[in-house]
Amino acid sequence: MDRTAAWDLLCEYTQGEGLRKHGLAVEAVMRHFARKHSEDEDTWGITGLLHDFDYEQHPTAEQHPIEGSKVLRERGYPEDVVRAILGHADYTGVPRDTPMAKVLYAVDELTGFITAVALVRPNKRLDEVEPSSVRKKMKDKAFARSVNRDDILKGAEELGVDLDALIAEVIQAMLPVAGDLGLGG
Repeated sequence: MDRTAAWDLLCEYTQGEGLRKHGLAVEAVMRHFARKHSEDEDTWGITGLLHDFDYEQHPTAEQHPIEGSKVLRERGYPEDVVRAILGHADYTGVPRDTPMAKVLYAVDELTGFITAVALVRPNKRLDEVEPSSVRKKMKDKAFARSVNRDDILKGAEELGVDLDALIAEVIQAMLPVAGDLGLGG
């Protein structure tokens, strides 16, 4: 798999800067966890980058990520990547039976939520976000209401990790790309 080709695919299907940045954030976190688990960093990173590539064109549960998985298969992406992407949406019924699939599910909504928390900080900087502020915002149902808090909790549970520790690790994994995300540098 080629990272440049994956980025081009994301950009082909996704015009919105926010969703592209989300892909970059999830990519960075997936690469971090791949290193931690001695897995292939490129495979995990590209999986994170592409997990929502079809969302702009296919935003419904009937379509996303099912339509995207067809494109990935047509373009020769490995089945473990396709299944991890399918598994990041509970409603597909595809089990998260690999470490890569479990991590993708656990960090997808969380990266978006952490980004939202950073954006409401006075300086809009990721390096100013603490796990305690993320947990506090999670209790505010009006804040970032489109982020599924249950998925965040379930993801940490499926990984068998403490939520605060996961939040801290995801923040640290996002820091190297904070500038690309518009969250300080």
